[in-house]
Amino acid sequence: MGIKGVDHVVVRVKDIDEGIATYRDKFGMELERTAESEALGIKQAFFPLSDGGYIEVVAPTNDQGAVGRAVESRGEGIHTIAMAVDDMKAAIEAMQANDVQLIGADNPAGQVFIHPRSAHGVLVQLVEKK
Repeated sequence: MGIKGVDHVVVRVKDIDEGIATYRDKFGMELERTAESEALGIKQAFFPLSDGGYIEVVAPTNDQGAVGRAVESRGEGIHTIAMAVDDMKAAIEAMQANDVQLIGADNPAGQVFIHPRSAHGVLVQLVEKK
């Protein structure tokens, strides 16, 4: 299956400006860029790490998106842990053979997630890194 390590961690916050201030000003991390995804209903801030990974801080722009619902029901905290895999197709096949519930496995070129029910309450994203 070839899990290589952690690619990035997504942290959900209520307010993107407060999240940026925490990671940049209090933790001393460098803000690389910000973005907004209307489709996902989020604002994003990216903080690179020296090992090539990054921390992504996200805040909802509406209450109906996945992040908005998660902030409302579970509060702020870790939203996703993204794991790098060598071969997405092989990872999907191995996980399905082990009865792991996947989200988006029908489109492996896109984002594939391990459902939190299969990962002890954690949303895990699979990212192909060759």
